[in-house]
Amino acid sequence: MTQPTGIAGVFDRVADTYDAVGVAWFRPIGAWLVEALAPQSGERALDVGCGRGAALLPLAEAVGASGSVRGVDLAPRMVAATARDTAHLPQVSVEVGDASSLSGAASSYDVVTSSLVLFFLTDPLAALRSWVELLVPGGRLGVTTFAGQDPRWAAVDQVFLPYLPQGMRDARTSGTKGPFASDEGMEELLRAAGLHQVQTLTRTLAVVLADADQWHEFSWSHGQRAMWEAVPEGKRPQVRDLAEQALAGARDEAGRIHFTQDVRITLGQAPG
Repeated sequence: MTQPTGIAGVFDRVADTYDAVGVAWFRPIGAWLVEALAPQSGERALDVGCGRGAALLPLAEAVGASGSVRGVDLAPRMVAATARDTAHLPQVSVEVGDASSLSGAASSYDVVTSSLVLFFLTDPLAALRSWVELLVPGGRLGVTTFAGQDPRWAAVDQVFLPYLPQGMRDARTSGTKGPFASDEGMEELLRAAGLHQVQTLTRTLAVVLADADQWHEFSWSHGQRAMWEAVPEGKRPQVRDLAEQALAGARDEAGRIHFTQDVRITLGQAPG
């Protein structure tokens, strides 16, 4: 089997550790998104870029056995792992698919979710428009993106910048311009995709890491792995040392590392 490349390859390589290193990150964000959309029993839902189920699982719980949830992800190993995790849920199906060109009939879903995915896409507006077409009249769509960044976390990202090729930036640091830079930008993006009653909710995620070793494990377990892979192998110990120095100001007396991440939840409704 041909191994996936690009961002699909990155997420394929993190499939075993993604959201599984003891750090509350993707699951609370996914749960907030589902809570904001308030799916009802019996509804049909689509989760784009489902990962290991951060939004998929609360969606399945909300729609119940009388509803259905389809999860789509670009990384085959991620899909295989999530399919195993959800095998006991008959209302859930998971498949490999490209968020930029999803298959499916128009007006197929009551709810569409996509958590921490949109900023990875080459043409976010085109992708959103295709997702809106899948909504029933009056259906709801919600996405999460990163909002304000903790300066302590930003200092760690800066350590990687000299090694990143042109155009490659971690999602948390790429939101300095364009739609991901502000609530208004994201709201306009959803309106341009054809959604009405667009609104923004913001939540703050407080993260605690046991120590620098857990930070290192966490940083390799999700999209930041791409940043590590951009660093020549011989330079990685030096980058790790610099990152741990940057984290010094975030440590408490017990050595735990604290930081926060603001999360933007942008919601809209299909015409209907």
